[in-house]
This record gives sequence, structure tokens and C-alpha cells, in this order.
Amino acid sequence: MSRKNKKNLILENIKLLTAGAKGVAIGRTEEGKAVMVTGAIPGDIVNVRVKKAKSKYYEGEAVDVLEKSPYRVDAKCIHFGTCGGCKWQNMSYEKQLDFKQEEVYNNIKRIGGIENFETVPILGSKEQYFYRNKMEFSFSNARWLTQYEISSEENFGSKDALGFHIPGMWSKILDLKECFLQEDPSNQIRLAVKKYAVDNGLDFFDVRNHEGFLRTLMMRQNSHGEWMVLFQLYREEKENREKLFEFLLEKFPQIKTLVYAINPKPNDSIYDLDINVYFGEGYLMEEMDGLKFKIGPKSFFQTNYKQALELYRKTLEFADLKGDEVVYDLYTGTGTIAQYVARNAKQVIGIESVQEAIDAAIEHAELNGLTNTTFYCGDMKDIFNDEFLANHPKADVLITDPPRDGMHQKVVEQILKLSPEKVVYVSCNSATQARDLALMKDHYDVIKILPVDMFPQTHHVENIALLIKK
Repeated sequence: MSRKNKKNLILENIKLLTAGAKGVAIGRTEEGKAVMVTGAIPGDIVNVRVKKAKSKYYEGEAVDVLEKSPYRVDAKCIHFGTCGGCKWQNMSYEKQLDFKQEEVYNNIKRIGGIENFETVPILGSKEQYFYRNKMEFSFSNARWLTQYEISSEENFGSKDALGFHIPGMWSKILDLKECFLQEDPSNQIRLAVKKYAVDNGLDFFDVRNHEGFLRTLMMRQNSHGEWMVLFQLYREEKENREKLFEFLLEKFPQIKTLVYAINPKPNDSIYDLDINVYFGEGYLMEEMDGLKFKIGPKSFFQTNYKQALELYRKTLEFADLKGDEVVYDLYTGTGTIAQYVARNAKQVIGIESVQEAIDAAIEHAELNGLTNTTFYCGDMKDIFNDEFLANHPKADVLITDPPRDGMHQKVVEQILKLSPEKVVYVSCNSATQARDLALMKDHYDVIKILPVDMFPQTHHVENIALLIKK
């Protein structure tokens, strides 16, 4: 049933049946047309304001929840629904896992056109909150105001904010009172920085006019309870900077290193900035099953440490190495997986496009005393060519962990030329993974898949697939 108001089409009494891509809930009209809905969860019965009407489906947002889903739980965070970070926080974790596994399974079957594979039950995260080891926050002198605050004549105090960007609004920052993603003292540090800055009249960044002092705050931790704090400052104010840093170091002895960068650029990216070390070594050390990793301000490292360790253990289990194999590790990043499997292999060859990541991979291999790893830098589709295959030993096992877009078709073609006996495909996007598996299915059987939940309270899910040559 539907009705029109002045501007919008409203679909009434839509029962939401399952979850779809990017975490939307999916229902159907009486005529059978799909409705993809934000602002609700599967099991809800809702009225939907249509934002896009396509020939085969509608896209819209829930405006009324007529009947609540049995899967609903109370969201923990006061910012739920505004922040946009933990969109499934109002769904039971058990059902989150069910929908994530279903999505992966359906993508492999429907997009990949693959049948007769084993689906190992999804590996849930033991920590459903406080699982991230890295968080970034932005300063703003014009915080996001709620509709109530805008319409009210009350004075709600300081307009300064330290928190997250409102989804889709680059200039609006939510002033964060609490966050359940990173364990304490993350919240205490952020709130202490905000209070100190307001009390001492430090300028928060003006995104529109591009001026101010305090720009971003990043916090990293390792599994030993040691913390790194990184400030981006728009301009240098030496006295203010040093007083702020000394205040933090005195209040939070958990901070083992404090670094900063001066950033007058239009964007907040740190990768082309010089990092200045104010206190400590400028990095943290991390350990994973006996391997040591040096984590700096610019380092690529899995944000859910404990679950990443489980992912690497399962990847090694899928590879089932005997000790005499040559292993290729495509999209190796800082070489974490390469080094994790190197202790069980004859030789590991890693390829990655980012030079800083390759430099870190080489440094970590030396740190861990690994002499059987070799790393190469270059765009995967260009470096992983016929000449490369001719000049390197044939792979027995190939591991690939590409970005969300999956592998370039040329890379898939080179894997088929290389023809390893076994491929272990680690993915953060099962849709593009399924697309790539479809290109390989004439040559490889997909034996089993294992979804892994790295990001509870969100729709994101990783997947490991084991392929054996026909």
C-alpha cells in the first residue's frame, strides 16, 4: 500500500525481510517490488519515504516503525543514529552474524555462479565493543547542532567540537560525548583534550574558512596497553602546543609516544606530512604469535588486532603449508600475512603498490629474522606480468588480499597463467571477491569459505575462500 504527500511517495506497512548490501534492510511491496530501506533493521514493519524509484526497486528511509523487529536491542551509544558509525548497534549480535554469513554465501552463489562449496560458520568477534586499536577525530569551531538546538532559543554553550564527521556533510562535526569503539582511556583522552582546549582558548579548526590551530586527533594502542597520540595542527603555536602536550603526558601515563604534524593543506591526509616526535620513540611495538611489528603514525595495520590475529591463523590453516612451498602474497601491504606464513614455507614473495608499506615489510622481516621473504613494489596489474613470472619460481600456493574493489582482470589472468595448486583469497568485499572467483571457476574449485567478522555493529564482513586447481 502506498500514498502520496506533497513531495514524497510513502510506502506503507513494509515488512523488512533481510539485510542487503551496505547494511540496508530489504522488504517488498504487495506487488513484489524490492524496497531497500535505511533507518530500520530486518524484522521491522515500517512506513518508507521513497528517495529513488527505479523500475525494479525502491530506495528509501523508514519514517515510522509500526512494529519492532524481534532482533532489536537497545543501542548502547547516545550518538546512535546521528554518528553513522555503528549502524547495526540496535540489532542483536547473533543476528548480525547471521545476516553477514548469508550475504557472503549469496554473493558467492549468485555473483560468482559457484555451487557445492562448504560454508564454515562465521567467525564472530569475542569483543563486540571496544575492539578498534586506532581512532581519528576532527576538531571544528562549528559543531553539528540538532534540530532541537536549532529551533530552541536556549544557549547550548561552546560551538567547538571534537568528534566525527556527520555522514555526507564534510563540514559538520558531531561533538562526541562517548564512543564504544576504542577502549579507555580513549574517551578520557579525547574529552580531556576538548576541555583543556576550550578552557585555554585554543582555536578549533574552521573547515570552511580554513584557519585555526587544532585540526585532528588520532589515537593508537597496542595489545600491551601502550598508547600513541598524534595531533594534526593547522599552524604552529609552540607555547600552546607544548603546554597541551605536557598536560596530556602528565594526566595519562599510558601515552608512550606523542607525535604531531603541521598541516596547512586542504585535506587531512597524513601520508605526505612530516611527523615530529615530541615524546617517546614515535612508534609502538606489536606482537602477533611471536612476530614483532613496528607501528608508526602512518603504518597500515589491522584496526581489530585480536580478530586480525584469528584471520591470519585461519588463512594459514587454509593454506595448509608443509614447509617446502613457494608462496606468493599479492597486495601484501606491510607484509603481515607474508611473514605470518613464512615460518611454514620455503619462500614467500610479496607484492604491494605502496612503497612505504613495502619498506615496513622489509623492516619487519629483518626484525623477525626472516630470510625467506622478498618484497616488490609496483601496481599489481603492471608488475605481476609475464616477465615477473618468468624470473621467479613457480608458486605452489598463492594468497591474495586485495582492496574493496577486488583484483584487476589482468591480475586474475596472471594467476591463471601462474597456475598455483592452491589459492587462498582473503577479501573485505565478498561481492568483488565473487566476481573474481567467477573468472577462475573453470580452472579452480572453491572448496570452502569462512566469513570473519572484523567489525561488529556494522555491516562489514571479511571472507576467506580456499581454491584448489582442477
